[in-house]
Amino acid sequence: MAGKKTLLILEDGTYFYGTNFGAEGEVFAEIVFNTSMTGYQEILTDPSYKGQMVVLTYPLIGNYGINPEDEESNAPQVEGLIIRELSGIASNYRSRESLSNYLKRHGIIGIEGIDTRAVVLHIREKGAMRAGLSTVDLRTESLLEKTLASPPMLGRDLVGEVTVDKPYEYHPRHPQPAEQEVEPYRVAVFDFGIKRNILEMHCQVGLKPYVVPATTKADEIDRLKPDAVFLSNGPGDPAPLTYIIDELKKIVPKYPTFGICLGHQLLALTFNSKTYKLKFGHRGANHPVIDLATNKIEITSQNHGFAVDPDSLPPELEVTHWNLNDHTVEGLRHKELPIFSVQYHPEASPGPHDTAYLLERFRNLIEESKR
Repeated sequence: MAGKKTLLILEDGTYFYGTNFGAEGEVFAEIVFNTSMTGYQEILTDPSYKGQMVVLTYPLIGNYGINPEDEESNAPQVEGLIIRELSGIASNYRSRESLSNYLKRHGIIGIEGIDTRAVVLHIREKGAMRAGLSTVDLRTESLLEKTLASPPMLGRDLVGEVTVDKPYEYHPRHPQPAEQEVEPYRVAVFDFGIKRNILEMHCQVGLKPYVVPATTKADEIDRLKPDAVFLSNGPGDPAPLTYIIDELKKIVPKYPTFGICLGHQLLALTFNSKTYKLKFGHRGANHPVIDLATNKIEITSQNHGFAVDPDSLPPELEVTHWNLNDHTVEGLRHKELPIFSVQYHPEASPGPHDTAYLLERFRNLIEESKR
């Protein structure tokens, strides 16, 4: 059964008509694209996409369905999904429902049947921008007016919409066999929009994650007496998160600290660096990064729209990784304190496993700090 006619309009007036799947309705968000060939479920449930509608560049989406094991959070986090073609079948032994049913159940609007190549090329040329997606208002003039009235991404705090309400101790879905268990170190994990797989990876290397809200104060962390601190990924602009940065200034000098993605940006801001908005961001599973310590090239999974300004870095921070596509900062370390960060996602859901070793490096850093 064919879906309803649906309108996608960008804030510069460019528009596309397609067909609806998932939920019906109307939504406004920043439009971005992801170049991954697989992993649409992990993308949909990544809290870093809060406030964004996502264009998937791979032409056929939904062919292996949806299953609860691959969710990175409790529900889809994207505001809308834009694809070329929705698969008519969901063929996989792990599948429990179709992509369309999943989105409908969670109230997420999808649109198919448009030229996603044209949409992506437009975003690459003009930059990520606000967009409107509607099954109820098919008039370009009125939908554009509402799109222009929606909030921009720059200066927007979205962490409060995705962080956990109260602290909890994370227990792995797949515990290590008893003979492989090691002495666990307790890590205070700041949830700015964390993905489940990064918590699983903590457990795999012998770390015990205790997840805390983004608003957790420095004295609360001290009372926990953690062995280390982890700063997670998350959505939105890091610069307005001053309520987090002010507490991190008191926290990170005391503990071994590892930050990823938004956590990496917040760590830089904690040491008085600056961030800026990228033209269209990095979102995909094949971004090449060079490790300056080894000169090795790593293929990384990324999802971010902001970056650290290298010219603003203080003397105590040094760049450890560069992006080979556009030479943006991909990693930092403190020259004296046990603190480091990367802009990409070591948990790679979806994506390659080139950088999974970083959780081992974090554990080793904690061990060294105990000596």
